[in-house]
Amino acid sequence: MEKKKILIVDDEPDVLKLLGERLQKAGYDVIKAESGKEAIELAEKKKPNLVILDIAMPGMDGSETASVLRVNPKTNDIPILFLTCLFTKQEEKECGHLLGQNFFIAKPYDAIELLSEIDKRIARP
Repeated sequence: MEKKKILIVDDEPDVLKLLGERLQKAGYDVIKAESGKEAIELAEKKKPNLVILDIAMPGMDGSETASVLRVNPKTNDIPILFLTCLFTKQEEKECGHLLGQNFFIAKPYDAIELLSEIDKRIARP
């Protein structure tokens, strides 16, 4: 069975490393991008099953990146999870993890909660 692919997009190398390791241990194939532009190129090329996207990034931020992914026929069906410090844990609970057609988890995140939200969108291999 082929592993599900998750594209992680964050301008913080430590976040990419730690989250990438956690997802690989959970059985996912991880693709990493440090910018919105790179994320769009990789999403078109690699067709991930899910994108985990930071909102606050220099240049093209996460919401702009998500908008481009949503209008592109090659990427518009990929679920997007915003992993961000721009929302509090209380706001996350009040919104039920949903933000438009995307979902979000506030930083700092709980690893079990994160994997649970991912599993709701894509089945673990």
